[in-house]
Amino acid sequence: MASSKNFKLIFTFFILISIFTPQAFSEEDHSCGSETHNTCNNKSKALTLKIIAIVSILVTSMIGVCLPLVTRSISALSPDRSLFVIVKAFAAGIILGTGFMHVLPDSFDMLSSGCLKENPWHKFPFTGFAAMLSAIITLAIDSMATSFYSQKHKNGVTPENGNGHDQEMGTMNNGHFHSHHHGSSLSSSKDGDVQGTKLLRYRVIAMVLELGIIVHSVVIGLSLGASNNTCTIKGLVAALCFHQMFEGMGLGGCILQAEYKMLKKAAMAFFFSVTTPFGIALGIALAKTYQENSPRALITVGLLNASSAGLLIYMALVDLLAADFMGDKLQGSIKLQIKAFIAVLLGAGGMSLMAKWA
Repeated sequence: MASSKNFKLIFTFFILISIFTPQAFSEEDHSCGSETHNTCNNKSKALTLKIIAIVSILVTSMIGVCLPLVTRSISALSPDRSLFVIVKAFAAGIILGTGFMHVLPDSFDMLSSGCLKENPWHKFPFTGFAAMLSAIITLAIDSMATSFYSQKHKNGVTPENGNGHDQEMGTMNNGHFHSHHHGSSLSSSKDGDVQGTKLLRYRVIAMVLELGIIVHSVVIGLSLGASNNTCTIKGLVAALCFHQMFEGMGLGGCILQAEYKMLKKAAMAFFFSVTTPFGIALGIALAKTYQENSPRALITVGLLNASSAGLLIYMALVDLLAADFMGDKLQGSIKLQIKAFIAVLLGAGGMSLMAKWA
């Protein structure tokens, strides 16, 4: 099935990061601006803080991504209710703030570092270029994946949750219904196709968003795991817990709307939850060879951050915010639109405030 192929893609991507990231930093490289004389550097205390970070970030990530999934039984938080739209707008603001206020500035700092050669790194805006390319490539993947699966599933896709009502989404033309209500059957069939197309879009969005989050989560974790600066780590742990919880809520909302089977929901939640702790563990393992101010590390992490920022900004603006704000539900209520705008501003504002510490 298409969805199982997507999970194989995420798993393969996760494995590739674990294989090639150590190779990127395994060779000796000259670094500048070393922090060996920094009074905050304490390897043993830093290791304790990193272990606390792994546990706390894992727990908060699981809470964030699972919260929308377990609240399905609460009628007020079901996807067709106004409160769900507002919460999703808040979470989209978090993702937008992450791209603009955290990941993109980090990439600018790294790729304009004095540790890099003047030519070409200080003569061309590589961060903006990589982010732009990433957004265009995300658009291409988004468009082609939707087109491919639309061709494969001519009538859209059906939910995988086993509900009798939902099962009718792609199969509205049963014999009894058709023979007695020709006009009603045709109308229902068209409604089913529309719902099936929406469901397909939700699944593509959930998969692409998950891939983008995996990239920047591993990079964030790697930077934290490789650092021995206790002053920096303390602030990062609190900031990342907040960040992962609300970013997880955004992803969890997309997974919920995709209506996967429980096993697939659990797999996507698992990959999201473990990526940052995995990055921290990888950073601890590479602490001896990884120098955050070495040219190789600055270029590799800087370009990954720029690519991740482009993807997250595109997904937040196009697939999450624009899709909802231009949808029937929000277009039908100015009052709900204002509430959703406020939720977006709160989410983006919260992440902007967190940029002071992380």
